[in-house]
Amino acid sequence: MKVLSMIQPWASLFVLREAEYETRSWKTNYRGPLAIHTSKKKDLAVCKHVAIQALLQKHGYTTEKLPTGKIIAICELVDCLRVIQNDGTSAVLEDGRIVTENDFFLGDYQVGGFVWVVQEMQQVKREIPAKGQLGLWEYNLDIKDI
Repeated sequence: MKVLSMIQPWASLFVLREAEYETRSWKTNYRGPLAIHTSKKKDLAVCKHVAIQALLQKHGYTTEKLPTGKIIAICELVDCLRVIQNDGTSAVLEDGRIVTENDFFLGDYQVGGFVWVVQEMQQVKREIPAKGQLGLWEYNLDIKDI
């Protein structure tokens, strides 16, 4: 299965669907099942932000309890869209959809960047320890772990 590594707290906020989209500086043509992996690194400055702490606490998480170095969810990657406009409070994607509020706050919507659109986010039954990699990478994920 294809896997995407993400830094915490972004990974958990994405999996918990506080952020609908994942933003990247690069495009992928891949569509299909995608596992979400948490890198070992945490963005501690972001974790100290009051709004981020509130979003995490809403789901029973604290910065200290965020999983790292593990596959935590699977989803279906259905699209990858270019950001064509950003006015500082919202962004417009190439298909015309407008990103605002929490989604805008929780992403990097630079013009020319990419927005990964996923569906059917599902946390795994048990977190799966794995060493992450840059880009999309492969992991032999057993269906019983999902």
